[in-house]
Amino acid sequence: MEFRKVRPTKASTEVAAQLLEAIRAGAFPRDVKLPAEAELAQRMGVSRPTVREALSALAAVGLIEARPGIGNFVRQPTESLAFQALFILESEASCLEIMEARTALEPPLAEVAARKRTDDQAQTLGDLCQQLVQLAHPDRFEEYFAVDKRFHLVLVECTRNALLSSVLTPLVNTMDQQLYREFTRKYYLKDLGSIEEVAELHGQVARAVKHKRPAQAREAMRAHWQRMWQLVHEEGNAQN
Repeated sequence: MEFRKVRPTKASTEVAAQLLEAIRAGAFPRDVKLPAEAELAQRMGVSRPTVREALSALAAVGLIEARPGIGNFVRQPTESLAFQALFILESEASCLEIMEARTALEPPLAEVAARKRTDDQAQTLGDLCQQLVQLAHPDRFEEYFAVDKRFHLVLVECTRNALLSSVLTPLVNTMDQQLYREFTRKYYLKDLGSIEEVAELHGQVARAVKHKRPAQAREAMRAHWQRMWQLVHEEGNAQN
């Protein structure tokens, strides 16, 4: 089946819609492996992260199954699940836009936090980092993710700035979105090594905040998001 080039809309929604159309047409029956992300991206004229966002929505509702090191396989398709997948993509913020916003805003936020945090807040950040290390395993993703979110919310509180809080708190709360969680599970925290590395990056932020080193806190948070982008863009996925 030929894919058409994606036109200016929400690109990940169009990618998902084309995949669903192909599945309905019988191009990819149940238990058949979908083309690799790189191939889909090339054929549709979009980036690999955009394809990944679409696949995350399909996986979130159970339309496809990601098999680590192998690829993405079609499960039993239904119209209701297809609708749910497209609804998630259209109703929730783009994972990539969330990442862009947090990459721009959280490093300077960490800098302010390091200047203004209270001792109790610094202790809370440290405690949360210890929990992240203990939970750093794919089988404990849900627990890890909840603590991760709490860490970033406490970092906002450390700024003791109501305007910053009004901007950053809703942004951090996008972590509750189904699409963002699935995207994170598949690409940020897909294996033990990735989770442990990201947990350590949180620790670097917490230590800089604790010792009131604003420039170091900013750089540690920048490194954290740089690593997130590397994980999303990583070319060496075994499944591809």
